[in-house]
Amino acid sequence: MRMHAQATRPRQTEPKPAGNSVLMHDQACGVHGEGISQKRILAVLMLSVYMTSVGVSVLNVALPSVETGLGASNAQLQWVLSGYALTFGVALVPAGRAGDLYGRRLLFVFGTLMFAVSCAVAGLATNATMLATARLFQGLAAGISGPQGIGLMQQYFHGGARGKAFGWFGTTIGVAFISGPILGGLIIHLGGDGSGWRWIFLVNIPAAVLAALGALRWIPAEAEKGDRANGRSIDLDIPGTLLVTTAMFVILLPFTIAHQNALWWLLIPFGACVGWGWYRWEIYYRDSGRQPMVELSLFRIKQFTHGVLISSLYLLGTTNVWVLVALYMQDGLGYSALASGMMALPSAGMTILASRAVGRYVYRFGRWFVIIGLTSLLVGMAASIAVVQLHQHIATSEWWLLATLAFVGIAQGSVILPTQTLTLDVIPIDYAGSSAGVMQTGQRIGAAIGITLITAIAFAILSTSDWTSAATVGFASVGVVIACTLPLAIIDLRAAQKGIFVS
Repeated sequence: MRMHAQATRPRQTEPKPAGNSVLMHDQACGVHGEGISQKRILAVLMLSVYMTSVGVSVLNVALPSVETGLGASNAQLQWVLSGYALTFGVALVPAGRAGDLYGRRLLFVFGTLMFAVSCAVAGLATNATMLATARLFQGLAAGISGPQGIGLMQQYFHGGARGKAFGWFGTTIGVAFISGPILGGLIIHLGGDGSGWRWIFLVNIPAAVLAALGALRWIPAEAEKGDRANGRSIDLDIPGTLLVTTAMFVILLPFTIAHQNALWWLLIPFGACVGWGWYRWEIYYRDSGRQPMVELSLFRIKQFTHGVLISSLYLLGTTNVWVLVALYMQDGLGYSALASGMMALPSAGMTILASRAVGRYVYRFGRWFVIIGLTSLLVGMAASIAVVQLHQHIATSEWWLLATLAFVGIAQGSVILPTQTLTLDVIPIDYAGSSAGVMQTGQRIGAAIGITLITAIAFAILSTSDWTSAATVGFASVGVVIACTLPLAIIDLRAAQKGIFVS
């Protein structure tokens, strides 16, 4: 198939929707890159991104150690694992808008230091409730700093430099996602099963402090000005903030606690109603001449809407892969946390290679990379199912998973990076934080649904069968989600090739 170099870049003269639209190009193009060290800014942001991203996956191999060390119940372990994602998702949109309004540097520093404090509390926790509470604050801190980092990249990197910056962003997230189990297994091996898990949190403290100090030293003070720099009044849209925060909390909460009582699932339709109320409020707020929390005309940009859906569905599936691998290796085959984590090594290497290639050519072949990555993940899941089945029936080595899971690394480096870069590329700088918050919120919802749904399916199979069957069905479920995502990526590619960016 012939690749079209123009397919991945938006036209410079897009049609504009009526009303208070944000489809104009950044008014001053946000060019502040001269006279500052982009490399230092990027280093600070990537340190924070790695820290907060690895917090999602590092506990996959640590839960047995936490259970041993604190005597945690299954319900408490669920809060330790899912509470982070809950508050992370709730904070993203309000924090992103706050950064747009008040400036991103201080909010970035605040979120980073809050992450350090919550890591200290988690590492010194004396009981499971204290640990679960610290994880809630960790997620909140990550949700505050995350949109600021993306907004700062959009503010200080442009053209090819922005593509490279997002290349590093995608590489960092991919490596964090995959190296989490490796790092967690190594730390637990060195620290012991009883207390090794504590160092998973404590090692983040100096990194967070360095990131905060680096931000104060190298990110220009102008990044604190927000809308004040443009001479505009600051419109908080407090009702919109409360509505979207409530909707996200109510929608995500059942995925954390519904295992205790199925009635909690009834919160989801209620949360959807609150979300609809927020949508109608934002329209009213905009039409009354005020500045809404999220500019809804963003969703008229096909590039933005497609990107949110693709990245959300992708994480709904792929978030489960390393959870399933850890459970299969540790509970199914009796391996240690370290051995389980090492299973991700080739995948981490492929993530780095794929991310660097994508970052270099994202504006030429970005959407083709997404399709290649999704296809690679399908191949990886099918091959992993074959390895699991062959190990059970003809005693082939389970370590062939090292090769099959490398395809997951290709996907990790090929999907999120171009999707995020091309999705946010047409967003004006005034909405950089809130648009990033919307996109990451969709990703968090997708991850929360996936981690609950697919692991629930695997455990349901386990209740009547063995880990071979559970892992097989789990990997197959991931494949089904990705197979449903692939057609959307193809539709997005065709829309871009035709220059259709506004619906």
